[in-house]
Amino acid sequence: MRAFATALTALFGRRARRRWIHLILGGALAMPYVFVGSVIVGPLLGEDNVFGSITSQLGAFAVGLPLAAITALFPLTRPMSVAAVRALCDVPGEVLADGPARSRQARGRTVAWFTLHLGFGGVISGMSLALPPFAAVLVALPFVAALRDSRVGMPEALGEGWMLALCPVAGVLGLVALAGCAAAAGNLLARWAPALLGPSPADRLAAAEQRAADLAVRNRLARELHDSVGHALSAVTLQASAARRVLDRDPEFVREALAAIEETTRRTVGELDAVLGVLREGGSDGASPTAPAPTLAADLDGLLGRTRAGGLRVRATVDLGPGGPDALPPMVSREAYRIVQESLSNALRHAGPDAPLTLRIALDGADLEIVAENPLPRTAPVSRPGGGHGLRGITDRARLLGGTVRAGPDDGVWRVDVRLPLKGPAEGPRATTEPKGPVRT
Repeated sequence: MRAFATALTALFGRRARRRWIHLILGGALAMPYVFVGSVIVGPLLGEDNVFGSITSQLGAFAVGLPLAAITALFPLTRPMSVAAVRALCDVPGEVLADGPARSRQARGRTVAWFTLHLGFGGVISGMSLALPPFAAVLVALPFVAALRDSRVGMPEALGEGWMLALCPVAGVLGLVALAGCAAAAGNLLARWAPALLGPSPADRLAAAEQRAADLAVRNRLARELHDSVGHALSAVTLQASAARRVLDRDPEFVREALAAIEETTRRTVGELDAVLGVLREGGSDGASPTAPAPTLAADLDGLLGRTRAGGLRVRATVDLGPGGPDALPPMVSREAYRIVQESLSNALRHAGPDAPLTLRIALDGADLEIVAENPLPRTAPVSRPGGGHGLRGITDRARLLGGTVRAGPDDGVWRVDVRLPLKGPAEGPRATTEPKGPVRT
């Protein structure tokens, strides 16, 4: 009984019905090519009505399939076929390729699939149109006298009593045979779909490149969020703390701190909106945030001023030649700004308020050198859950430009030394991080 139920499910279950629809779709796509084939076959056979003869129909079908194979070379054929297979054949989507075929081999496999789909679909569609009415007549023949009297073009042998008794059985078997043929053809197409419509090496390479591009964009946005928001929170916390301590005795300092907090939060909200806008749009096209990223040329003085308002005593030396920060390449200026910002954030978090920090930004031959030094804290910093991204972000930014990073304790101070080539990496990324002690976040 279980075997019978399994057989019925295989022939008439949901999967079988969906694949049957897929075959009917193939038959519908084959009809225009069959009509063109009939125009060619008709004069050759000297027949006015090609569809009145089974031989002529098969000839038109045989001529139409090569025409279908030629049109399968169009780019949209594979996306259309893949969409139909995913929707109707219960084939896992990940084993099928996306987009048009890129290589000659992939186009050839698409042609083979399209031809098979239309070929099987045309045969099953023809059987689906012819067999059910004929089977219905056979089933009803013993019970409807009008059908027996009209004969409806059936053989004389069907007038015999024993033949009439077998007609319903023959009709049911015909329907079962049709379902079996449809199920077999659907199973074959579903089995061949991954091989003929699956990704080629070129498709896999393109997908890997797209994933790498998406990951690069996500990592860049994560760095922007970490550097911008992390610095803002550290600065605002220390500015508010410093203002609270001198609230009663130094109102002027409090006003400066509140102004710095306002400016810091305003700039950070703008940068955050820009980054979140890219994330909302998907972030997969490599687009940059809509708001301009801060650079040394545009905001170095503002960054140092806001940091000093938090209590950190920054002594900065900037030696960038006659052109100053405006002469730096835009990418170097942008990444250098974030590196300086993160170095200041580290000092704010770990050295504490009122700590001195020495910052030097200078040209050294063909490189831009950034050196930040601040006293080591007397007690080891408390590690934060999820920490460890600050120095990593500096290293990633330096690697982007082919630069180097050295960070760690050095003679009683924490020293971050970054070198960025002004002309970009000449021999590939060469960023290194060599901490000599506990790595800060």
